[in-house]
Amino acid sequence: MVADEGGIIMYPVIDNPEQYKAAIYVRLSKEDEGKVDDVSESIKNQTALLLNYVKENNLSVYEIYTDDGYSGTTTDRPAFQRMLQDIEDKNVNMVITKDFSRLGRDRIAFGYYTEKYFPEHDVRYIAVADNYDNINGCNDQTAAFKSLMNEMHAAETSRKVANVKHAKQKEGLFIGGKAPYGYKKSPTNKNAIVIDEYAAGIVRHIFKLAIEGVSCHKIAMTLTEENIPTPAQYAKIKSKNDSPFSGKWSSERISEMLQNEVYIGNMVQGRVKKASYKSKKLLKLPREQWIVVENTHEAIIDKETFQKAGELIKSRTHTRHRTYDFPLKGIVFCKECGYPLATIKRTLSGGRPMLYFVCRTYQRFTQYHQCTCHCVRVEDVSAAVVSEVRRVCENYLGFLDTEKLTEKAQKQLQAELRKQGRDITALKTKLESIRMKIDSAYEDKLSGDIDNQIFQRIYAKLREEEATARTKLTELENNKKDSPSINEDKIKELVKIFIGSEDYTRELFVSLIERIELSENKELDIHFKFSELKIADCL
Repeated sequence: MVADEGGIIMYPVIDNPEQYKAAIYVRLSKEDEGKVDDVSESIKNQTALLLNYVKENNLSVYEIYTDDGYSGTTTDRPAFQRMLQDIEDKNVNMVITKDFSRLGRDRIAFGYYTEKYFPEHDVRYIAVADNYDNINGCNDQTAAFKSLMNEMHAAETSRKVANVKHAKQKEGLFIGGKAPYGYKKSPTNKNAIVIDEYAAGIVRHIFKLAIEGVSCHKIAMTLTEENIPTPAQYAKIKSKNDSPFSGKWSSERISEMLQNEVYIGNMVQGRVKKASYKSKKLLKLPREQWIVVENTHEAIIDKETFQKAGELIKSRTHTRHRTYDFPLKGIVFCKECGYPLATIKRTLSGGRPMLYFVCRTYQRFTQYHQCTCHCVRVEDVSAAVVSEVRRVCENYLGFLDTEKLTEKAQKQLQAELRKQGRDITALKTKLESIRMKIDSAYEDKLSGDIDNQIFQRIYAKLREEEATARTKLTELENNKKDSPSINEDKIKELVKIFIGSEDYTRELFVSLIERIELSENKELDIHFKFSELKIADCL
């Protein structure tokens, strides 16, 4: 029993403390702002309460894991993920939190960890203030109910925050993190924007060229040649990757700016919304749902110039923005630069329309000699792919009919599986390294070695790296599961469908092919989804 100001509270008692290596997990999120002085919420007081608990129960603490400023609606928190890794490494077999909400406010995730993950990893979970101990199993219904209440609290908090933001937007108050290009946040009012003279000069230059009849493509090329930083460069936003587009203005960006009412003094917000309060995914909203408030700030462009530029844009046709449906759509890539190939439609001399593959990188940045054209008819590529896939499928069926896979095939398959294993290990090591870097940056922030702005920049970059690595790891682990014994029936069925088909749909291609690479000299490299087909391709 532990005495509290409100009386006597019964906390779970540990009879065999020597068996446990405890993890203390504490969390404070933005949804708890305004309650930081409350003993039940602050990081300091959570930690003190739990340290007192482990002291009274003679427990050994492996580590204190702290997530400060992370929502309970997601488990994507650095310290939490590090704790899970320590559980995987068998460094921890007990997790202690102040209450259920500190572990998380997502009911489904909470249930997964308390009902499946912790039991499967032989981890004892204790929520001190909720008097919960999973070793008892008798208060699971109470845990489920409180978890539901925590989730409802998170949903309600999210709704209130969204309503406040929406109300501010309708008032014309700026609530974004970074001001639109051409402006900067007011030094005296975080909800207002003021003109950034340097960037505003570039905006005026763009509009001047536009009303003179210069195309968006030509304007983008001119700005790049003049070494004018792109909006992302000017805002010091690092590119996600070293793409050929980095540091170069695009016609799409110019077109967007020429149609942005912010430059005539209107506040334009609410262009996107979150899929849900649990998701980080943003959904684009149609223009009619945007929140536009007129005359909220100083204009950079007069309305007459803005209207004229808009009319010129609408008068031009951009066939490259059209989309075409065909079986190989989305799976043909440039062999040289690695980007998806675009399609254009040309009319032949007899009036017949024809689709062509072209390199998107070359199309956008021809003047900078980025990649090459790769121009080839879509129907020619499709015919070549059908012929090659049919050959591979017939080879594979031949192996099955004789029930004799060659020794070479078996060795190749085993070698590929071993490589997959090495790649998986490397990615897991990389993920652990990223977690350590995140934790190190967080410690530097807490110690004052770096400010919050630098921390956020470092954290965002590391999170991007982590997301990329996790996606690749998932792909590799899924591929590893594709053993011959598991996939033989599935592959055989798909192969027979392909050979017997006269109508090759996109779904059929995608079921067998990971990606197709087209080189400048018109050579095709087909990457199959199944190891067995890869082997059949080389025999």
